[in-house]
Amino acid sequence: VMRTRVLYDVAHMLGTTRRTAALKLGGVGVGVGLLPGVSSLCGVSCQGFASAAALNGGAAPVVAPVVVERAPQQCRSNAPSLWGGLGRAPFVERYSFAFTHVRESSSSSTVDAYKVGESTNIKWHEGSVSREAREQSMGQKGCVLWFTGLSGSGKSTVAYTLEHALHGMGKKVYVMDGDNIRHGLNSNLGFSAVDREENIRRIGEVAKLFADMGVITLVSFISPYRNDRDLVRSRMARDTDFVEVFMKIPIEICETRDPKGLYKAARAGKLKGFTGIDDPYEEPLNAEIVVEAKKEASDELEAPEAMASTILDYLSTKGYLSP
Repeated sequence: VMRTRVLYDVAHMLGTTRRTAALKLGGVGVGVGLLPGVSSLCGVSCQGFASAAALNGGAAPVVAPVVVERAPQQCRSNAPSLWGGLGRAPFVERYSFAFTHVRESSSSSTVDAYKVGESTNIKWHEGSVSREAREQSMGQKGCVLWFTGLSGSGKSTVAYTLEHALHGMGKKVYVMDGDNIRHGLNSNLGFSAVDREENIRRIGEVAKLFADMGVITLVSFISPYRNDRDLVRSRMARDTDFVEVFMKIPIEICETRDPKGLYKAARAGKLKGFTGIDDPYEEPLNAEIVVEAKKEASDELEAPEAMASTILDYLSTKGYLSP
């Protein structure tokens, strides 16, 4: 589904249109054809469309799924040249439409696309701005700090404390909190093992995009299963992109905090499948950063600011705070 402006009804430019598709305008199916050469007039990302009324001698268009690029402002400014001096080209405004497959009428043509998972006929499009260029302009390196630990271990508290410190240094940083993400992107997921896996997969892919953008991304998810976290790590573009932060806080301390009353409900049998009680938490084996509740030889709990400072020192030492 796409919203765009579409050139249509170019009856005088019917010529040698090679491809056809189907366009749905306001619930009415309208045949359209792609005009060769229009993109060169309108700009790299522009495609014009002509009425299919006379395409192939008035024959019905070939319908089958394609991603069609939108027509930008350049297309509108160049439109008169496409209309042979007939004046301003008419545009279709504010229409939602869906394309399916586009079939080449030439038997010699091939489709330069492939399948990824359940998605077919797709292709990676490389941008003209490199990650290195983005990081240079931001003065930092993109990465994902993955905060994992039991509920009540202080993941989000430390993540937001660290975000505040980094923002104060002029760094581009963002926190992705587990509860916040379940308000939208993952609101259709529960807490079964399958849903937990999908929960982590989705946010892992989003975090990967943020890291590629050059943002220091702080992900605060319980993420109880080691394999799920390792899969996120494996999806990163660089080995250094994923920094696992293990909030190694004993469950006894987490229960005393219990900000949402979840441990109490789980202990009373009112909440099933709660991590740390009747569902396992698999500790990281080789986390880059381990944050503990207390300093060695001390009974005093570490403050969130001190924990965040430890992580900030790691980022600085490892070169994440410079391009």
